[in-house]
Amino acid sequence: MNVLFFEVTLLFYFLGTTLFLVQLAGRWEGISKPSFLVAGIGFFFHTLALVSRMVEGGHIPLTSMHEALSFFSWALVLFFLVVELRYRVHILGSFILPMAFISLISAAALPKEIRALEPIFRNVWMHVTLSLLGTVAFAVAFIAGLMYLIQEHMLKSKHLDGLYRKLPALDFLDELNGKAISFGFPLLTLGIITGALFAEFARGSFLNWNAEQIGALGTWLFYLIVLLGRVTVGWRAKKAAYLTVVGFAGVVFTLVGVMLKGQHPFA
Repeated sequence: MNVLFFEVTLLFYFLGTTLFLVQLAGRWEGISKPSFLVAGIGFFFHTLALVSRMVEGGHIPLTSMHEALSFFSWALVLFFLVVELRYRVHILGSFILPMAFISLISAAALPKEIRALEPIFRNVWMHVTLSLLGTVAFAVAFIAGLMYLIQEHMLKSKHLDGLYRKLPALDFLDELNGKAISFGFPLLTLGIITGALFAEFARGSFLNWNAEQIGALGTWLFYLIVLLGRVTVGWRAKKAAYLTVVGFAGVVFTLVGVMLKGQHPFA
């Protein structure tokens, strides 16, 4: 059943992405509610897919790249639904839904079989969950930074209609950027720590200095610098937006490296 729910989710996320992109490109303000509804239905089926996979596998489904990318997509959509309900920032869906859909398409291209886990790896989901939630937060910071740069460019070029009117205020985007980094960095830190502890327990070594670990540590160091810059030096606005866009490019590079390798080292 989890495969059926997954495929239905793909359909609704595709429809939601299409509707949100139409809203981004045109002036159809009335399409925002149907877009949100379609995204919500997709999220419902996505939740069913994850729960049914957990029941079928007998463990939390976070032990393969297929499952990790699916969870990443699910958490992104959850963030959007919560923010939309609270702040009514309709345009955010035009950026988040496409990213969630691309993540789910990538998951669909990977092996979907449920693997039996050795008892020693039963709790590895803690490391993966923390790391992925940190990645989701950085994705949100990236989206906020990208929207900030788009709006700032339109403001300077005096293109103050169309897309400009749909984007949130610059102050809101800068605040969202900062909060996302502040939320994501501790999660990534805990994810790295738990991953090192599991590596020591399973393999007898905290660090193996493989590509995944080096990429994770590089990402952690970069966002540490960005976070310290915001807190101490006062990096805000355009500089912070540029840094989070660059930082997330590094996150994607690391993730692609793991996918090309074929699986997470714990899987």
